[in-house]
Amino acid sequence: MQIDPAFAIVDCGGIGYLAKISLNTYTEIRKKSTVKLHTYLQVREDAHTLYGFQDLKEKTLFEQLISVSGVGGNTALVILSSIQMDDLCQAIQSEDVQSLKRVKGIGAKTAGRIILDLKDKIKYDGLSPSVPEQGIAIGQKRLEAISALSNLGLPKSMMEKRVDQILKKQGAEISVAEVIKLALKNP
Repeated sequence: MQIDPAFAIVDCGGIGYLAKISLNTYTEIRKKSTVKLHTYLQVREDAHTLYGFQDLKEKTLFEQLISVSGVGGNTALVILSSIQMDDLCQAIQSEDVQSLKRVKGIGAKTAGRIILDLKDKIKYDGLSPSVPEQGIAIGQKRLEAISALSNLGLPKSMMEKRVDQILKKQGAEISVAEVIKLALKNP
């Protein structure tokens, strides 16, 4: 394994994968010879980018950040590298725009969008940010369903509410296709 404050090249079965990481992850894994990274693969037309996280909570927070319009993977990593997870969750819950604006590349509009979009999604109990009860699988289904519905031209905020209601009612066993079908039906 080769590690740098911005990335880690992890040997997995003889193949080296470059994963972009936050400074928090770097601090946790830099002296270890064997690590387990929770990964997120972002697929775009022009690139496939792998992001790695030392724990599931940081990955979940990353996924929530990139769900905000105007916040990409690199910006989310900068946020996670600049602010501790607990402080970020507390800033979002207390609507502290100034704390978010201190992050390089985050202006008042983006900080406001982050707070508006994530305030109800991120729970902070004073100890640590919470991960959704069903784990990341349901979070990934949620993101995929909302993305698909938004690509169909439906209002994102309305679709987020519908998808959340469906997942709460149906549970983690429902497929993404079923979530989309139910969301397209009248509420």
